[in-house]
Amino acid sequence: QVQLVESGGGLVQAGASLRLSCTASGLTFSTYPMGWFRQAPGKEREFLAAINWSGGNTNYADSVKGRFTISRDNAKNTVYLQINSLKPEDTAVYSCAAGRSYTYTQSSKYDYWGQGTQVTVSS
Repeated sequence: QVQLVESGGGLVQAGASLRLSCTASGLTFSTYPMGWFRQAPGKEREFLAAINWSGGNTNYADSVKGRFTISRDNAKNTVYLQINSLKPEDTAVYSCAAGRSYTYTQSSKYDYWGQGTQVTVSS
């Protein structure tokens, strides 16, 4: 059974930083491109970033480029999302997903999903 488990979310003040983690099991992690998405209440899921199997290629949404950094540690079966200078509008449930290509930005192109971790940013 494939499981993706996110962690690292929480309640923080604007301007703070967080590092989200997603640990995978039940798949050969090092062969999968991985992505991060977020979804705020009443809004559609938004692509944030993706990374290829080795970590040598990344893809960022224009809206988060410069503040968000995706990375992975295949030895730990973990992908990370470093978020700096958090803003209240970053408040959302952040989910990781295992996909087919790091170039994909559509949710439907990803095969496995975690349940998400809540990030709440106060002003």
